[in-house]
Amino acid sequence: MTNFMQKFANIWEAVGRGRTAAVMAAGVAAALLSTLPSDALAQARVSSPSGEVVVEVSRDRDGRVFYEVSRAGRRIISPSRLGFLLVDAPKLERGLEIAGTTTRTHSEVWEQPWGENRFVDNSFSELRVQLLERGPLARRFDVVFRVYDDGLGFRYEVPRQDELQTVRIAQELTEFAIAEEGTAWWIPAYEWNREEYLYNTTRIDQVGTAQTPMTVRFSDGLHLAFHEAALVNYSAMNLARAEGLRFRADLTPGAGEAAVVVETPFVTPWRTIQIAPTAAALYQSADLILNLNEPNQLGDVSWIEPGRYIGIWWQMHLGTHTWGSGPHHGATTDPTRRYIDFAAEHDFAGVLVEGWNVGWDGDWFGNGQDMDFTRPYPDFDLEGLAAYARQQGVRLIGHHETGGNAAHYEEQMEAAFDLYARLGVAVVKTGYVADAGQARVRGPDGEILFAWHEGQDMVLHHQRVIEAAARHHIAINAHEPLKDTGLRRTWPNIISREGARGMEYNAWGNPANPPEHEANLFFTRLMAGPMDFTPGIFGMETRSPGGVASTWAKQLALYVVIYSPIQMAADLLENYEANPGPFQFILDVPTDWHETRVLNGEVGDFVTVVRRDRRSDDWYLGAVTDENGRNLEIALDFLRPGVSYRAQIYRDGPSASWEGVREDIIIEERVVTASDRMTLALAPGGGQAIRFTPVGADQ
Repeated sequence: MTNFMQKFANIWEAVGRGRTAAVMAAGVAAALLSTLPSDALAQARVSSPSGEVVVEVSRDRDGRVFYEVSRAGRRIISPSRLGFLLVDAPKLERGLEIAGTTTRTHSEVWEQPWGENRFVDNSFSELRVQLLERGPLARRFDVVFRVYDDGLGFRYEVPRQDELQTVRIAQELTEFAIAEEGTAWWIPAYEWNREEYLYNTTRIDQVGTAQTPMTVRFSDGLHLAFHEAALVNYSAMNLARAEGLRFRADLTPGAGEAAVVVETPFVTPWRTIQIAPTAAALYQSADLILNLNEPNQLGDVSWIEPGRYIGIWWQMHLGTHTWGSGPHHGATTDPTRRYIDFAAEHDFAGVLVEGWNVGWDGDWFGNGQDMDFTRPYPDFDLEGLAAYARQQGVRLIGHHETGGNAAHYEEQMEAAFDLYARLGVAVVKTGYVADAGQARVRGPDGEILFAWHEGQDMVLHHQRVIEAAARHHIAINAHEPLKDTGLRRTWPNIISREGARGMEYNAWGNPANPPEHEANLFFTRLMAGPMDFTPGIFGMETRSPGGVASTWAKQLALYVVIYSPIQMAADLLENYEANPGPFQFILDVPTDWHETRVLNGEVGDFVTVVRRDRRSDDWYLGAVTDENGRNLEIALDFLRPGVSYRAQIYRDGPSASWEGVREDIIIEERVVTASDRMTLALAPGGGQAIRFTPVGADQ
């Protein structure tokens, strides 16, 4: 046995003593590195601005390069390798030299045109590691780390060179070796229903192949979230557990042999790790994703207007109306005029109408070939309704369901956006309803190929859509979308998206969304960015067994908890007309915020969020819980000191429960100040919503 192999055997035995198999692999990797010569370790190091988070880069004697991460002196990510596996060339992993390093610091505060927080602090320390391959190819690339006090991002940057011109990437060899056991919240990758799965709660060593964001918690409450930022001209990353606590970046397959085909020079998306001492702080660290994207490329975006909307949509999910033509067609002229009148009366910005265009009859699911995005059905007066809406101070919200047929959509989208721009339609909801891996794209020779929703071809498609929409001053709200990676900073007309199980599962799902679902989403999917969840259901009996697993108060709280700059009041108009008391909160709550704070929370259990309106001094609170009732004690120190506020409270009544009287709600007022405390009493499956208005501000 060689000396190296003997060391390996000794280390494996030592690490395994008294340890679970789940942590042995990470321990062995760290211990093996400790046996290497000192000049092969810690060859580069960078600390976050406060010194809280530290990244070290090293290489072993075979020329493999590793990174590791610590927080406050505690290892968070054990040594994890870097590199690429290529389709038509030797892999980029062994025989690497660290040819040089550079560091810099950066600090700025930038302003979002819309968002959870108006101002975003972007302060980081950067380490650039220049890698050179030994041998005749002498290929070179850089790994760039940006380290924040609450996490980090790193990416590969590959310059133009003779040996690397067209690069065909089979997979990345990027690893994430989590240093401690803990709990993970995740949804599976490569399943037919894209991102629309309930979250698994397992030990980290029981994760399979997960979509990102994936959230984990160590035993002492330290939280991590793994994701990516700035996904452009590349394939989306999943996390495949290799063994124990070690994960590998798993690129979504391409339509051809390679997952990614790019020309040098190129950069990959940032691989991101958010690190926070509590679940509440983890959500606050999500600005890291935005900061790793390029600044606004559109210039003046005052034409993008956040707001609330209603729509002809829920009735199709309830099964009382249809998207296709016929006796129960939902998108007809007279009902749409009624929705426009209701929107104008109640100050809604827009009216969404689905099923207005020719193509919904027959096999549209996963096909979309018959969709015509400029021709309405005969019973829908598109021109007249758009004009009527403008007269009422309301805008129609466009809808383009592609059935996953991106190639067909691209043939028509310029004409469709031209039409919408002429009609004054400023927001378009796109859709890609098709089984995962069954999106249709056009190949280099013009042939139609099947592709994954988050493969490189679809990433490029979504970029073409957003750029075409921007040229017509149209914002895009994508459903069945590409994951959010913070590109809304660069292209602010990416106004929202779906990308998880939304409210429609409460109309027909079997099962419907369970009471814990929204508390899971907040600390997982919402780490990536806004979600068009479509809350606000008062009609709790649906086609789904058991109906909506929520109280009315929770439905109101979701307008604050689940952030989106466009928020739908998703229910039927008659349910709002019959219940003006709770409906008032939906009318009052804004969709664009100056500041957001998370007061408390645990993943999948509960969360309390407060947000301050961008256009007033009002604060809004939303609190939701899972199937367990809770009393949450909060301080009101987010309010302005010395000012009295009228708290308009919408809370669960004594009989409220997701399995009981879901409609039991108490609406009351009291005067409070920043020095007060409140107890939020949440029923099982319940919530609470509060509007805080300075006394005299609206009188």
